[in-house]
Amino acid sequence: MSSLHYPNPIEKQVCDNYHRVIENIERTTRNSGRPTQSVKLVVVTKKQPINLIDAVIKAGAIYLGENYADEAQPKIYTFRSNTKISWHMIGHMQSRKAEIISDHFDYIHSLDSLKLAERFNRILKEKGKKLPFLLQFNVSGEETKSGWNASQEQLWDHLLPEIEKIVHLENVEVRGIMTMPPYSDNSEDARPYFRKLVKLRDYLGIKFPGVSWDEVSMGMSGDYEVAIQEGATWIRIGQAILGSRPCNA
Repeated sequence: MSSLHYPNPIEKQVCDNYHRVIENIERTTRNSGRPTQSVKLVVVTKKQPINLIDAVIKAGAIYLGENYADEAQPKIYTFRSNTKISWHMIGHMQSRKAEIISDHFDYIHSLDSLKLAERFNRILKEKGKKLPFLLQFNVSGEETKSGWNASQEQLWDHLLPEIEKIVHLENVEVRGIMTMPPYSDNSEDARPYFRKLVKLRDYLGIKFPGVSWDEVSMGMSGDYEVAIQEGATWIRIGQAILGSRPCNA
C-alpha cells in the first residue's frame, strides 16, 4: 500500500484504508467508462484528531472536508504550511460563520440559500476574492436535509428565480451541485436520488448555459461506488478511511 512508516498501528490503518478507497474509486470509475481523474475524493476529517489527519495527508489526501467552521480552524492552522491541501466546507453553514468560512476554506459544497449566497458575496467582495460554490439540493424531501427542495420535478421551475440571482453574484462562483440521500444500509437505495441530482444538473445547465455545472458532489462511505456510476465528480468519505468516531491514537 505505502512505504511510509507509521509508528502507530491506527495511523497505519488509516493509510491502508485510504489506498483501498482510492483503488475502489479508480476501478469503479474505469468500469463506468470514465477517466479516473474525473472523480475527486474529499476525506471528511470532522471530529478527527490531528494525528489521523496527518496520517491521511501523508497517505496522499489533498482535499479535506469539514462540517463545522470553529472545529476546522485549529486543524487548518496546524497544516497551514502545507500548500497542497485544499479545505472544503461540506456541512450546513450558519450565516454568522460566513466570514470565518471565507477566510479559511477553499471550496464550499453546501450553499443552500439565496440569503447566505448574498452574504458570502458581500464578504468576499470586501476581501477582494472569489470562492467556488456548489448548490445543495434536497432531492429526497426529508425534513432533516438541508438544501433547496428539489424532491419533485414539478418544483424545479420554482427554484429558478433564486438560482438566477445566485449565478449572477460576482464573487460566488457556482461550479455545480450537491446532495445527501437518505441513510440506508443498502447502497442501491441511493441510486434514484443520485440520478435525480444529475438530471437536475442537466436541467440547470439548459436553463443557465453560461454557468459551469460540471461538478456533482454526492456519495459517502456507504454508497460512493453507486454515486460514481451515476456521475459523481466529488465524493465525500470519512468513515471508510478514518473510522466512525475519533480515535485516541
